[in-house]
Amino acid sequence: MDATCPDTRIETDSLGEVAVPASAYWGAHTRRALDHFPSSGQRIPAPFVRALALVKRACAETNVSLKYLDASVGEAICAACDELAQGDLGLQIVVDPFQGGAGTSTNMNVNEVIAGRAAELLGSHRGDRGLVSPLDHVNLHQSTNDVYPTALKVAALFLLKELETETGHLQQAFQVKETAFSSVVKLGRTQMMDAVPMTLGMEFGAFGEAIARDRWRVFKCRERLKQVNLGGTAVGTGLGAPRAYIFKVVERLKALTGVVIARSENLVDATQNLDSFVEVSGILKAYAANLVKIASDLRLLSSGPHGGLGEINLPPRQAGSSIMAGKVNPVIPEAVIQVGLRTMANDQMIGAAASMGQLDLNHLMPLVAHGLLESLTLLNGAVKTFRVHCVEGITPNAEACKAHVAASDTLLTALVPFIGYDRVAGLVAKAKTTGRSVGDLVVAEGVLSSEQVAAVLSPKRMQKLGFDAADEALFKGEKP
Repeated sequence: MDATCPDTRIETDSLGEVAVPASAYWGAHTRRALDHFPSSGQRIPAPFVRALALVKRACAETNVSLKYLDASVGEAICAACDELAQGDLGLQIVVDPFQGGAGTSTNMNVNEVIAGRAAELLGSHRGDRGLVSPLDHVNLHQSTNDVYPTALKVAALFLLKELETETGHLQQAFQVKETAFSSVVKLGRTQMMDAVPMTLGMEFGAFGEAIARDRWRVFKCRERLKQVNLGGTAVGTGLGAPRAYIFKVVERLKALTGVVIARSENLVDATQNLDSFVEVSGILKAYAANLVKIASDLRLLSSGPHGGLGEINLPPRQAGSSIMAGKVNPVIPEAVIQVGLRTMANDQMIGAAASMGQLDLNHLMPLVAHGLLESLTLLNGAVKTFRVHCVEGITPNAEACKAHVAASDTLLTALVPFIGYDRVAGLVAKAKTTGRSVGDLVVAEGVLSSEQVAAVLSPKRMQKLGFDAADEALFKGEKP
C-alpha cells in the first residue's frame, strides 16, 4: 500500500513503518498479517471475536481496579470491547484464521481495533496509539498464549450451551414420533436384509435414545473446558503480571460471560497441553456419527417412493432435479450427513494438531480453534434444521410397512420356539416356491389360525420383551 496515499496513515511496530488504511481501526501488526497469511479468505468466527472482546474487557476492568490502568482509558477500552462483543466492530477483525504465531495475529488485530476505537471515544482519532496503546493498555498483563486459549474455551462454552439446547429439542422430536408411530408394525432389517417385525415407533425410539446420550455427553463437555489459563501470560508462570491480577481476572471474566470457568491449578499445563479440546472434539465426533447414521436411515426408509422402501414420508423441501420433474430428494438428511462427516474430519485434524505441540506452547492453536468452532457451529445449525425441516414433519406410510411384513418370511421366526427350527425352515422354503405369503401359508398348513397370525403381528406383541405364558397359550390355541 502506498504510504503517500491520502487514504492511508503510517503506523510503526518493532519492524518499522507500515501504511494502513486511514479508515481502519486496526494497525501495523494486522497489516503484516494480511500480507503474510492470505490463506483462506475466511474470517474469525463471531463467537470467538465476542469471547476475545469479553476477555479484553475482563483484563481492563481488573487492571483499572488494581490501578494499573488509568480509569478513563480503561472505561474507553471497556466501551470498545462492548461494541466488538456486540458485533458492531466485527468487520474490523480481518486476519485469516490460518496463521502462524499461535494466534498472535488474531490477538493483535483485536488489540488494535479496541485501541483505535477507544482513542476515538476519548476524542482523538483511531490511529492515536499514544493515547491508547494496543500493547501497553489493551494487552496489559496479557500474552496471546493465555488470552487466545481462554477465549477459545469461552467461545466453545457459548456454542456448547446452544448445542445442548438444540439437542434436547431433537431428542424430544424423536420421542414424539416414537409415541405417534407405536401402532405401525414394520419389518426390522439387519445387514440390509429382512429381519423380524418391530414397530416404527421402536425404531424412532432408538433414534431418540442415541440423541439422549449425545445430549448428556455435550452437557459434560463443560467440565472439560472450564479451567482456563488466563493470567499465566507466556508459558503459564505469570511472568509480567501482578499476583493480584492473576487471582482476580478469571473471576471477572466469569461474571462477564456467565459461563462456569475457573483458573487452572497448573497454568503451565493449561498453556502447553490441548487434550481437553481433543476430548471435546471426540465427543462431537460421536454425536456426528449418530447423526450420520440416523440421517442415512431416514434416507433409506423414505427411499422410492415407488422403487424403494417408502415406509416413511419426509417433508418435501425443494425440487430434486433440474430434469426429472416432480422428483424430491431427502436434502435435509443429506445436509446433516455432510456436517457429520466434516465434524469427523475436524476431529482427526484437531487430534493431530494437539499432538504436534512442542514443549511449552502449541503453535498450531489457530488450527485447533478453527476446527473446533467450525464443528460446533455446523452442528448447531444442522441439529436445528434436522428437527425443524425434517424430523417434525415425518409421517408413516403404514400401508407400505404392512405390505413388507406380509411379504416377508421372517414372521415365521416367532414360531421357532414352538414348532422347531426345521419345520420353520420348511415353511420358509415352501413360501418361496409357491409364492404365497407366510401369513396365508401358516393358516393353510394349520400352524396358526388367522386370529393367531393377527395377534402375533399386533403392535402390542411386537413391543413385548420376549414371550411369556400368554404367548405360549396363544400358539397352542388355548385361552391365556
